[in-house]
Amino acid sequence: MSDPISRRAVLTGTVPALAMAGVLAGTPLAALADAAAAEGPLSEGFKDGEYVLPPLPYAYDALEPSIDADTMHLHHDKHHKAYVDGLNKTIKALADAAVDANPALLSGLEEDLSFNAGGHLLHTIFWSIMAPASAGGGGEPGGALADAITKDFGSVEAFRTRFSKVAAGVKGSGWAILSYEPVGDRLLVTQAKQHDMQLVAGATPLLPLDVWEHAYYLKYHNIRADYVKAWWNVVNWAAVEKALVAARGH
Repeated sequence: MSDPISRRAVLTGTVPALAMAGVLAGTPLAALADAAAAEGPLSEGFKDGEYVLPPLPYAYDALEPSIDADTMHLHHDKHHKAYVDGLNKTIKALADAAVDANPALLSGLEEDLSFNAGGHLLHTIFWSIMAPASAGGGGEPGGALADAITKDFGSVEAFRTRFSKVAAGVKGSGWAILSYEPVGDRLLVTQAKQHDMQLVAGATPLLPLDVWEHAYYLKYHNIRADYVKAWWNVVNWAAVEKALVAARGH
């Protein structure tokens, strides 16, 4: 069976998380292993037949003062690693499950798969769309990304306001995500509860913001809005635009 996800999409790191986890019908893990040999944000998350914790593309203190080094150590080394370990464990458990396994067992494993796969892939994208000011973090989007944002939200400032409110309004733990929807050739902002992305079918995550407490509590305590405001200072718009161009296929 041919792979319904293009190799280009896998290599450029723009495939939705559950597709990358190999749970989309007809998407073999073998193809992902082959794709992981090439460059791209998501290719760092899968090596030698298993999911791995990708290295940060900058130093732990590089995003200060917006995001402190202690938070980056905790967030990347502990929380993200836990999702990687959980994903590998769940993949193995599903592979080992008997054909006549208890439906409740399989249901629980599928829930674990969605949770850990979403956590791993969203975090992998998250690290890649941030950068220190010296490497292009902050400022304003340009080019095709700025044009798309203006078309779909009215202006960059209107988008920033909308996205910030969506992020601040996530109930409990979750994410705000800017994604590209190919049928309408448009950008959408959605929420995710925990790591289960409520994406329009076929949409590609471009700019995810983690608003779990572990992403900001050491520095910002319970003032999530201050964290969201500071986060804009480290957004790597060039990386987001590259993801948009790849998602569009041109």
